[in-house]
Order: sequence, then C-alpha cells, then structure tokens
Amino acid sequence: MGKQYIISMLCAILIAGIATPVAPAIDKRPVAVERWFKKLPHTKEKLTKLHFYFHDVVSGKNSTVVRVAESKATVKSPTVFGSVFVMDDPLTEGPEPYSKIVGRAQGIYSSTSMEEIGFLMTLNFVFTDGKYNGSSLSVLGHNPIFHKYREMPILGGSGAFRLARGIATAKTYRLNNTGDAIVEYNAMVLHY
Repeated sequence: MGKQYIISMLCAILIAGIATPVAPAIDKRPVAVERWFKKLPHTKEKLTKLHFYFHDVVSGKNSTVVRVAESKATVKSPTVFGSVFVMDDPLTEGPEPYSKIVGRAQGIYSSTSMEEIGFLMTLNFVFTDGKYNGSSLSVLGHNPIFHKYREMPILGGSGAFRLARGIATAKTYRLNNTGDAIVEYNAMVLHY
C-alpha cells in the first residue's frame, strides 16, 4: 500500500503540474526536436562558459546526500572503497549557502579507488533559473577529491544544451570536518 500511495501521489503531482516550476526555453515535444535536428546542419556551434558552486551536505538534518550502498570491506577501507551515494545538491551563484540557487546537481557518486579517495561521478547539472532554466548537462568522470583541480567530461545535455560536450573543472572551495563541501565549478560547453 505504501509504494502504491507514493506512486499515485507522484503521478497526481505531475498531472496537475504542481511539480517544481520550470519555464523551458526550448520546445521539447518530439515534433519540435525533429525540426531542431533538421536545422542542425545550418546551425553554428557555440561555446558557453558557466561558473557556479556545488553544495554537498552530508551531515545534519538538511543533508543533500544519502549513502545507499557499501560493501563489507568499506568499513576497513581508508578510501571508503565500495560506498555509493545519491545526491541532490544545490548549485548556487556564489559560495555562500544563502547565495541564489541556479540549479541542482542530481546523481550518484561512488568511491572507486583503493589508493586515494576518488569518486566516479555520474550526475546531471539541472538548471532551474535564468537563461538555462529547464536545461541540463550530463557529467561522467573520475573525481579525486583531494587534488586541487579535477577535470570531468561533459557528455551531453538537454534543452539549450542539446548535443553538448565539454569539460567541468572542480576545485574544492571549502571542506569541513563533517565532510560537507562547497565545490567551485567552471564548465566549458560546446553546444548548438
């Protein structure tokens, strides 16, 4: 009964249109996407530079990260090898927690290194404000979190970032003793 109730509520929210408001700048209907692809050979590729901060909160009652799996060996591992986390982190204009939210980092990261703390990052930067509201970028890459700069590939996107490719560079801005982190991101994105 519990699962059916949750599924029914989610469907009702989507049907009623009371989910998070998004004002898409690009028509996402199949016929519109087909029209967009037909114009693609005549469209010039552009470079977009993005800058924002990622707030990864692992502690406290307002945590944005949940550990969903680990192996028996994880407890003994100095790198928490085998841990899997799901996140829904705010993206902000500035490093302050009260800075304007421009989107969310939603996805999964997993400790995949036995020699250093390094995560396999599989996530979407989902933009909810401004020029790119309703658009997203998909990132998949290795994130050795104690390196000063970490480079991860952008493999795609949606909305304004259809067929995107590029690089997201991460630099830890702040890390506290509970593991909460603020990470500065600079992204260079090629798209149409």
